Amino acid sequence: MASSALKNFVGLRQNLPDNQCRRRLSLSKSISPPTTTTRRRLRIMAAKSSPKITGRNLRVAIVGGGPAGGSAAETLAKGGIETYLIERKMDNCKPCGGAIPLCMVGEFDLPLDIIDRRVTKMKMISPSNVAVDIGQTLKPHEYIGMVRREILDAYLRDRAAAAGATVINGLFLKMDMPKRSDADPDSPYVLHYTGYDAKTGGAGERRTLEVDAVIGADGANSRVAKGISAGDYEYAIAFQERIKIPESKMKYYEDLAEMYVGDDVSPDFYGWSEGEDFWGEDYTGGGSPDTGAPAAAEGSGEGGSGGGRAAGYVTKCSGEGIYFAAKSGRMCAEAIVEGSENGRRMVAEEDLRKYLELWDKTYWPTYKVLDVLQKLFYRSNPAREAFVEMCADEYVQKMTFDSYLYKKVVPGNPLDDLKLAVNTIGSLVRANALRREMEKISV
Repeated sequence: MASSALKNFVGLRQNLPDNQCRRRLSLSKSISPPTTTTRRRLRIMAAKSSPKITGRNLRVAIVGGGPAGGSAAETLAKGGIETYLIERKMDNCKPCGGAIPLCMVGEFDLPLDIIDRRVTKMKMISPSNVAVDIGQTLKPHEYIGMVRREILDAYLRDRAAAAGATVINGLFLKMDMPKRSDADPDSPYVLHYTGYDAKTGGAGERRTLEVDAVIGADGANSRVAKGISAGDYEYAIAFQERIKIPESKMKYYEDLAEMYVGDDVSPDFYGWSEGEDFWGEDYTGGGSPDTGAPAAAEGSGEGGSGGGRAAGYVTKCSGEGIYFAAKSGRMCAEAIVEGSENGRRMVAEEDLRKYLELWDKTYWPTYKVLDVLQKLFYRSNPAREAFVEMCADEYVQKMTFDSYLYKKVVPGNPLDDLKLAVNTIGSLVRANALRREMEKISV
C-alpha cells in the first residue's frame, strides 16, 4: 500500500486539560467466536413480503458511536437510508489498546494524521520476566497503527454526518418494540433517550425517536441487547491509565509496544503498554488487565442486528476489536442497504441473515484459531511461559503478523507447520513440568 495514496487529516488534535482522559474504567465482556452455539439468537420482525415504503425512506437508528456505529452510519447514509446515530459521549476516551491493522488504513480510507504512532516492534514478557522481541519479519512498509479512540471515533462519526447521517448526542434509555400486523406492517420502534445539546444543558431532555430498524453498536455492555433480552453473557473489567513521561524516555516507546501475560495483571489475558502522542506531547499508554473474555454474542434480537463488541466480535487471545467492530458495522449496513433496495423497502430477516452468514464465512477461521490459542496458552502461568517461548520463533512471528495485518488466516508451509507443532508440544510439556514443580513449592 502506497502511503502517498492516503490523504492527510488535520484538525482533531485539540489540547485537553491534564485532568482529562488520565484514567478510565469500563466493562468489557467475554470474547466469543461467532458460532451458532454462543451467538444470541437473531429474531428480526418484518413484514413477510418486505413491502415498499411510500413517502419516505427506510429509517434506521444506530445506538453507539464507536467504530461499528460510525462505519454503519456512513454506509447507511450513503445507501439512501434515513440514518440516526446516537452517542452518549462525543469525547469518550475509551479504555482500549488502540491498535489497528495495516489493512484497515486503506480499506476504511483512514487519514494518516489520526495514527499517533506506527509500531514495528513488540516485546512479549512472560510471568518470569523473560522477554522476547517480535517484529523482525515485518516488511519496511508494514506497521501496526496506534490510535486514540476519541480521535478515531470522532472522525468516523463526522464522516457519517458528512454522508447525511443525523448524529445525536444522547443517552439511549430503552426501546419500545413495534406492534406489527397485516393492518399495520410499518409499526415503528420507539427509542427513548436523553438528548444533550446547548438548549438542554447538562441535565439533558427526554426524547423519543421512531425508526424501522435498530443496530446495537453500544459496546459489550449493550443496552440494546439487554432491552431485547438477547441473552446472558460474561464480562470483565478493563483498566487504562495514560501516564506522562519525559520526552527523553519516550524515545524507548517510539515504535515499540509491550505485552505482559502474567496472571498477576490479568487472570486470562494480558497487560499492555505503548507510546502515543497525547495532547501534542509525548505520553505512554498505561498497562491494563484487559481480561477480554468475549462480548455478548452475535445478533441482537427482534428488530435489529449487532456490531462490534455488542455482537461479540472481539477476538480471544489478542483481544482485538477495532477493525472487527468497524467491519461488522459496515457489513451489517451493506446488508440493510441491499435488502431494502436503498431504503425503498422494509428490511426482512433474510436480509440480515446474509450479513451473518458472510461474516462467519469470512472470519470464522480467525476466531476459531484465536479461541484455541486462548484456551491452550492462557490457562496458567507455565502455559504463558510456553506461549512467550513460542513467540520467539521467526516462523510464528511471520504467520502472526501476516494474519493480523491483513485479516486473513495465512496458510503455512507444511514442513514448518510440523516443526512448529513439535516445538509447541515441547514447550507445553516443559510448561506442565514447571507447573507441577511450582505446585510443590506452593504447598
